[in-house]
Amino acid sequence: MVVGKYKTQLFDKNINDYLPSSPGIGMHVLIRDPENNVILSKTYQAEGRFTFTSHSPGEHTICLYSNTTKWFMGGKLRVHLDIQVGEHANDYEQIKSKDKLSELQLRVRQLLDQVQQITKEQNYQRFREMRFRDTSESTNRRVFYWALAQLAILAVTGFWQMRHLKSFFEAKKLV
Repeated sequence: MVVGKYKTQLFDKNINDYLPSSPGIGMHVLIRDPENNVILSKTYQAEGRFTFTSHSPGEHTICLYSNTTKWFMGGKLRVHLDIQVGEHANDYEQIKSKDKLSELQLRVRQLLDQVQQITKEQNYQRFREMRFRDTSESTNRRVFYWALAQLAILAVTGFWQMRHLKSFFEAKKLV
């Protein structure tokens, strides 16, 4: 699970600083997985939070862009972005109060979440290792075939040179 929190601030030339809140400005959040499939595409307010879970491992793309046209008027926009991934995205104090858990139950839940996160990380590392192994084997196979091709070209060239030199010496009656 990935949780992102953002806040936009519009620059005010009169006070020469960024405004604490940006009225009328919204952010469009677009999230894509490694296969370039859209996971999330939604327009939010000037300050907000987005959450997504992906089942495919790899690098995800998070694109934030403003829905305002102030870019053309020379306005500046500052975006604060905080992204939390995995078990760090959970607010355990909120979970504790919502589910009315004791300290021990909350700690057990935290440990279970950590075990789940470790399992996901191990699966991701296995996937990466498998992909790397496939790439290595493919490269090794291509290098082997290239070496065989070079050997065949060298043998054919050597055979052709020997026949050519033999016919040359026979034509000059040196042999």
